[in-house]
Formats: sequence, structure tokens, C-alpha cells
Amino acid sequence: MNNTTVLIVDDQRLVREGIASLLEIQEGVTVVGTAVDGQQAITLAQELCPDVILMDVRMPIMDGVTATIQIRQKLPDCQVLMLTTFDDEEYIVKSLQAGASGYLLKDIPAADLAQAVRLTHAGIYQLDPSVAGKLVGALQKGGREREKETAVSPIEHDLTGRELEVLRLIATGATNREIADKLVVSEGTVKNHVSSILSALGLRDRTQAALYAHEHHLI
Repeated sequence: MNNTTVLIVDDQRLVREGIASLLEIQEGVTVVGTAVDGQQAITLAQELCPDVILMDVRMPIMDGVTATIQIRQKLPDCQVLMLTTFDDEEYIVKSLQAGASGYLLKDIPAADLAQAVRLTHAGIYQLDPSVAGKLVGALQKGGREREKETAVSPIEHDLTGRELEVLRLIATGATNREIADKLVVSEGTVKNHVSSILSALGLRDRTQAALYAHEHHLI
């Protein structure tokens, strides 16, 4: 099993050390460091280059959302997985828009957290079941509000029919392999389509692409 390196970011010492201790005994995960706030997380992320960062949302000095934006800009190969006690719709949406690869709550069992870390490293997005429901609700609410303000065309770009198919599948949470199987194409072809979609829409990653698809009623 490939080893996944993790940086833990949380302003509470007992939480940081507790998560680190729990993950260290899980197979395939190595904790390489801990940080007390978003600012320190950016510094350590650049020094340690972890595969995955477990990021709290609310912290002093610099919050997790702001730190996630900067980390994703500086280290695009580093995945950020939010781990928090807050399940507010605003935090969830802002975190995903910032480039986070998932949003989990701290009551998750240690074994499940370790699996989520490994899956995040593999490029599979992670959402707590209760968070997923709130995200859908927030997107639907946002869509209704925009419809009241103005009629928004769902297609404001130059995507091909096949790219639209891929975008819709991304929005369902499908991996590149699953998309390739569904469309009967190679995984490399899917990766090329994903790159083209992100470029055409001016998006940073698959999470933003999924949010875009929901917001523009493409699924």
C-alpha cells in the first residue's frame, strides 16, 4: 500500500495531538507535522509537501478557507481535506470553492478518517453524509435566488458535447476511471477532457467544476 503523508492543522492542541496519534496507528498513513493555524499551515506545507492536509475551518490568525486558497495556489498537488465541527452551509460551500477536496466532521471514526485521507490522496472527493445534504440544499437555494434575479443561460462557454457529458459525471462525484468506463473511452482521454473543461471555464479543480455544474443546472 502506498504511504500517504499528512499535515494536521487545528488550533486546539489536544485535537491536533489526538488526531495525529489516531492516524499514526492506521495503515498507509504517516503524519509529517502539525500546525496551529492557517498561516503556519502554509509555511509547513511548503517545507514538508504533504500529500494531504487535514484543515480545520475556524482558527485564529488565519482561517482554514483562506489557507486552503493559498496552499492550492502554491502547491496544486497537495490535497486539502476539511475536518471540523462546523457543518454550516456557508463554511461548506466556501471551503469547496477554495479548492478543498472534501469536508468531514470530527466525529468520524479513526479508521474511516484514515480511509478518507487515502482516498483524498487518490483524487476521490470526501463529503460527510450530513454535509452532502446541506451542500445540495445550499446549491438549490442559490439556484432559486439567481433565477429570481435574472435568467442565466446554463451554457456560457464553448464546451463540446462530450465535455458536457464529462462535466455532468464529475458533478456526480465520479472518478476518471468511472467516467472512462461509462463513456467507453480511455482514462487518458478523460483526463484531457477534464483539463479542457477547467481551462474553458476558468476553474481551479474538479470540486469547482462540480459546483459550476450544479449552479448552472447541468445535472
